[in-house]
Amino acid sequence: MKDRWALLGLGAWLMGSVIMIVVATRNFRLVDELLQSSPNAQFQSFVQRSGLTPTRDLLRYLSSELNREYFQHWNLAQLALGASALWLLPRRSPERGARRALAVALALVIAMSVVLAPRIVAVGRSLDFVPHEPAPPALRQFWVLHVSYTVIELVKLGLLALAAFWLARRPAQSLSETTPVPGLTPSQEST
Repeated sequence: MKDRWALLGLGAWLMGSVIMIVVATRNFRLVDELLQSSPNAQFQSFVQRSGLTPTRDLLRYLSSELNREYFQHWNLAQLALGASALWLLPRRSPERGARRALAVALALVIAMSVVLAPRIVAVGRSLDFVPHEPAPPALRQFWVLHVSYTVIELVKLGLLALAAFWLARRPAQSLSETTPVPGLTPSQEST
């Protein structure tokens, strides 16, 4: 039963990771979409009064701060999900590959949380409200960090998918071994 709970936690970890990727990319696209074609007349009036560039900078700053907050909380949630899933998996041989994949994925999350995320936040904040034409020197460092984080995130997703595959395809124990049927003897259950 614990391995089913581990699989549930693993599914939540996978789905949460996919949702975070979608939300993070969508936040920035939405800024440009709203500036180009928001149906809200008051918003369009505000943009005209404030100016397109300052409004865009402000909205992109807000998106950046939201993403920073989301990722900080998500990294903590991943640590809890990963540790729980790993703890729930028995140390028996059928789950050994899944345990290893989960352990590596959890180590990647720790590395991303401790090493990459704080650097991305610091460099990203140094670029808020800074013109990007010409490109400031920190912009290159930001993109190297961002691409590194993305690659590690994709590797983590692959490991989680592999662990889920191993757990889901594992031969299930027969019902007679896991859940007795009331009123039936073990020999009647197997027929």
